[in-house]
This record gives sequence, structure tokens and C-alpha cells, in this order.
Amino acid sequence: MEGTRVRDGDLPGLITLVVGAAGGIGGAVVELAAREGARVVAADRDEPAAARLARRLTGQGPAVLARAVDVTDEASVTALVDSVEAEVGPIGALVNCAGAVRVADVAATTVADWRAMLEVNATGVFLVSQSVGARLASRRRGSIVTVASDAAGVPRSGMAAYAAAKAAAAHLTRCLALELAPAGVRCNVVCPGVTDTPLARAAWPGPDGLTRAAGATPERFRNAIPLGRAARPADVAEAVVFLLSDRARHITGHSLYVDGGAALRG
Repeated sequence: MEGTRVRDGDLPGLITLVVGAAGGIGGAVVELAAREGARVVAADRDEPAAARLARRLTGQGPAVLARAVDVTDEASVTALVDSVEAEVGPIGALVNCAGAVRVADVAATTVADWRAMLEVNATGVFLVSQSVGARLASRRRGSIVTVASDAAGVPRSGMAAYAAAKAAAAHLTRCLALELAPAGVRCNVVCPGVTDTPLARAAWPGPDGLTRAAGATPERFRNAIPLGRAARPADVAEAVVFLLSDRARHITGHSLYVDGGAALRG
């Protein structure tokens, strides 16, 4: 893993469900959580990719289990949560990492694209959080972290559908924080900026793709992101694992930006 390590053993034995585990950020979360002692279930629509990740992490912590899920399908989500609870044990933490991005101005966005962004990025978070949140509340403990985007709070040209969907996911999670707080369940949001992942590189192809994603020309990239670079998946994973851990025991309803200061520029 790249980046500064969280203290070893922050998640000892914590049964942690990560959805969207085969993506760049999701994979980094799975890896770090496992190294911190969590019993991770890596769920993704692309189950073979999740299984490859699980095999790669063999010996680096408790065994990672791979499962298939379509976060936009209620029956698929219910089946996943039921199977994890029956075969692994009571879920103690959830990380919502499933996501999709399509770049287009509002005028060029089709209704199908709009619905697709909402289904994966917002409805998926709703369905999984609803199912897992009820279990956590019944046990009066647990934590949920939703990986949203800095676009959820700062308008981005050419990203309206994605930004709106991520804003919905973020606000849903904060509302859930209020609802579940009396049961001792914490819910937080991590908002990455431009992150060097396969998803981002596919959305913004070419050698200057990540620069364009930041809304900058190459010569202005350093100003667009004050810390001067795109995030790495490990940067985001560190924030997620911190919020899952007991070190964040009095933090709920918070949105933590991991964007190198990009949101400060607007």
C-alpha cells in the first residue's frame, strides 16, 4: 500500500462488507482493512475481479471472501447481506464504494445516462445501507462509510448527473447518521477528489486525462489541486479505515474531503 499507514490492528476481527470492491478505491479499502485485521467480504458486480483481489491478499491478514452483488437490485443486495450474516457472522461495518461515472454536459446527458448514474451511485447506497443499517441498529453498534466525491459539494462542469447522484448518496448517509445515532451506529462520508483509478482513466482518457478531470490545463494543474497531484486509492482508503475504526468513535454525519484541497478552489 502507498501512503502513510494507519496504526496496525485498527479493525481486529471486524466483519466488514465492502461493495464496489473490485474498483480502484474499493480494492484499496479491502487491502488496508484486511491488513488492519478486519474480516473483509469483498462484493462486486464483477465477482471474478473480487476473487482475484481476495487471492492476491492471501496471507496479508484474515482471509478475504469474494461475493457477487448488483447494488441496483434489491433482491441481490438482500441475498448478499443474508449470506454474509449466515456464513461469516454479524456485519460490523459497511463501506459503500460502488460507483459509475459518465462525463457529459447537461445538454448532452441522456435520460438513460441520468438514470444510470442515480441507480449505481445513489440507489445502490440506499439499498445496501438500508439493509445493513437495520442489522447494525438491532445490535446497537457498527459503522457505515459511503465513498462519494468532492463533486457532491462543489459543482463540476460536465459532471452534473454524477455530481447530483453523489450528492444524493452523501446526504442520504448524513440523514442515516441522525437516524441511527441513538442506536450507537456511526455513518460518515468520504469525498475524494480526482483519484488515479481505472474508472477515472476510462472516463478521462489520454495522458492529460486526470488533469482535465480536475478542470485544469496542464500548466494550471497545481493550482487546481493545491497539494499538486491527484489522489491515490490508498489516500482514500486511509480515511475510510480511520472512520471505521474506534479512533473515530465520536465522529458521525461528517463528510471528510480527500482531494488535496481542490474543493477550496471551487
